Amino acid sequence: MNRFFKSFGYAWKGVKSVFRTEQNMKIHTAVTVFMLIVSFIFKISTTEWIAEMINTAFETLVDIVSPNREATAGKIKDITAGAVLVAALISVVVGIIIFLPKLLPLFTG
Repeated sequence: MNRFFKSFGYAWKGVKSVFRTEQNMKIHTAVTVFMLIVSFIFKISTTEWIAEMINTAFETLVDIVSPNREATAGKIKDITAGAVLVAALISVVVGIIIFLPKLLPLFTG
């Protein structure tokens, strides 16, 4: 059981690390908080997106494996950053699909 709780400690340490070092994580967190508030108002359940954390994990791993800034390592970082961008764009589309029908009546009477 002690090992179980230690794993949460390691996970929390990772969350703190990415929040301290990644500007985009702060933006994602602010947007997530906003979306949670809106979700409570409209009684909509949401899921937590962790794409930026996955991207940071890949970037850190690439830095360890390839500290000399090789072209392939840069390509891997670009691809994972692109995956985060695609995930963010998809979440915007999903947010519009979910929230627009609920918001329109507020503005159209």
